[in-house]
Amino acid sequence: MRLRQETNLGFTSPGRIARIAVNPGDRVAKGQLLATLDMTTVSAQLGAASAEQLRAAAELRRAKALLAGGWVSPARVDTAQAAYDAAVAGTRVRRFATDTARIFAPSAGVVLARPAEPSQVVDSGTPVIVLGEEVRGYVLKVPLSDRDAARVAVGAAATVQIASLGGASIDGHVVQIGGRADQGTGTFEAEIRLPAAPGLRSGQIGRAAIVARDQSAGVLVPPAAVFAPRAGEGFVYVLRHGSDRVSLRKVAISEAQDQGVRVLSGLAPGEWVIVSGVDRLHDAQRVRAQRRPE
Repeated sequence: MRLRQETNLGFTSPGRIARIAVNPGDRVAKGQLLATLDMTTVSAQLGAASAEQLRAAAELRRAKALLAGGWVSPARVDTAQAAYDAAVAGTRVRRFATDTARIFAPSAGVVLARPAEPSQVVDSGTPVIVLGEEVRGYVLKVPLSDRDAARVAVGAAATVQIASLGGASIDGHVVQIGGRADQGTGTFEAEIRLPAAPGLRSGQIGRAAIVARDQSAGVLVPPAAVFAPRAGEGFVYVLRHGSDRVSLRKVAISEAQDQGVRVLSGLAPGEWVIVSGVDRLHDAQRVRAQRRPE
């Protein structure tokens, strides 16, 4: 069990941490101050950049005045202009570093970890706070065999039981299925989204029951018609009714059988699919059918 959105928060510039205002487990509101850098260095760098911008601006004015009097070439002004533009960019960078020397909560949530401590010197991007954003709810990750992954679709209803909550049932639904199997276990990882119910905590262990597809439903098509299959999904080319053009269509499939591949959704009975040369087709391409659809 974990929050669906867990964000590592850090500073955009290196420095010494002056204060961390929260601890693991604290709940925070959107916009709440979480941590600050020591402003001594970043303020000094901004001051130096601002001074350089003023110097470059004065040099540019002098170069333009000399050019008007014919004392310097246009190249001198171009050099001064480039130096001024670089100084302006440097000031913007330092001002941004000053503005982001404090970390605010991007949304309401709970502090999951505090991998840094006050007085610690950190590099830019180093995680200081790990925030779980409760607005996006929790997810339970469960492994599925290849057979089960073919029977489960995104959006499928699921019931989750958390042992630490006394086995109470929580309704959820599948929001993601792994695109490839884990190399170690051969299973596909599915994520079940749950509401932010009272008592849920990141790291809890649960078990889930997922409503699978009816394997007897759908349309049976030749195996050659389905290409790029993965995690219960694939693609087919469908001959448009009354046309000589094909349409690329994504379909939900079950495991292959001796009779063919069963398409569980995305294809209606009576529609025609292309069974040869699919690797040479593209969407809206013209084809010549051996027999026209009824």
